[in-house]
Amino acid sequence: MSISQPDAEASAVPRTDPPIVGDELTIVRSFIDFYRATIRRQCEGLTVEQLRTPHPPSTMTLAGMLKHLAYVEDVWFNVRLAGNEPAPPWDTVDWAADSDWDWHSALEDTPEQLTALFDDAVAASERILDEVLAETPPPGAGVLDRTTARPGRNGHISLRWILVHMVEEYSRHAGHADLLREALDGATDL
Repeated sequence: MSISQPDAEASAVPRTDPPIVGDELTIVRSFIDFYRATIRRQCEGLTVEQLRTPHPPSTMTLAGMLKHLAYVEDVWFNVRLAGNEPAPPWDTVDWAADSDWDWHSALEDTPEQLTALFDDAVAASERILDEVLAETPPPGAGVLDRTTARPGRNGHISLRWILVHMVEEYSRHAGHADLLREALDGATDL
């Protein structure tokens, strides 16, 4: 089984460079979309075994990364921003038993399951973000000054912080994905 073809020119995953001019929201959302597509491209065309292969001494895999990023999407947009309970499969995980369950359990999933989980999480995040942005902000607050429905460890978090954090999360893992993919099959510049 494989996700699709590894050729960057013929990628099934469209990726658009972020604009160099635009408002804050457009720029930040464009970078998140760019890095989401980068992660998906790094996983294209790989077999089950390749997706599950770490690059020692790290135990990180591309399979685990896809599942972890699906979890990150759910935590920040569905749980924190919207105030909902975690979506499946996160709602039944015993995180106390395995704090890296997302990374470990991915080794039992097929590429199709991982891709669907990731794509569904991204679509849910985009829907939630669009719904939040359609609401009128509180008086005196900008669109990105809205705060989360559910607090984190340090209280309520601004939408601006969440979006910038998502750029950080994705860009860090995109670098990991670059290294993992090159170690697997030599592919670069995907």
